[in-house]
Amino acid sequence: MTKNKIKISLLLMAVLISGCAALLPSSKQTTKSPWGSFDEARAAFDRIVIGKTTFDELRNFGFDPFSTPNVKILTYLDIIQRFMSNPSVKIEHLDGGLKECIDAKDKCRAYELEPKITSSKRYGNFWLDFLSFKRSVKETGWSFKALIVTVNDIVVYKLWGGSPMIDEDKVTKKPLGPLQDSDNLIKNLPVQGL
Repeated sequence: MTKNKIKISLLLMAVLISGCAALLPSSKQTTKSPWGSFDEARAAFDRIVIGKTTFDELRNFGFDPFSTPNVKILTYLDIIQRFMSNPSVKIEHLDGGLKECIDAKDKCRAYELEPKITSSKRYGNFWLDFLSFKRSVKETGWSFKALIVTVNDIVVYKLWGGSPMIDEDKVTKKPLGPLQDSDNLIKNLPVQGL
């Protein structure tokens, strides 16, 4: 072997041993919305005033199901199913705005949205990850959930929730690596005639 081939081989081995973490996959998930952060979404939501905010004002705040992506339109039947799915919950237990929605039937519309931005990045030893011995994943981002109920285009109920700061680490260990999922290997073995 020539000196150049030896140097190239050593260099290639050094790269494979040390710099492989950069080869691990990453992903980003964005549910499109007019807001770039949890705080922006919450600030827009806080502008909504029950009993006063109209559908036109909702559109100006970014809650327009026809121009804001990923806004789900719900009917009064969806509201019944969501809030009264348990037989022990009676209509008298509900918030006044929800009762008004159910009584108004077709004049009630609700809007549900879940804007979010999350990133997922695998880290750690490339070979342990690649061979399924140990996989480490870090997820970061935010998610916001909102439900807005209107009757005759006036907001009668609103509810929000979500995760202002997602910062999760998930580590999966498989001591047998690729053999841990041996049931898949067995299924793919050729069957001999009896």
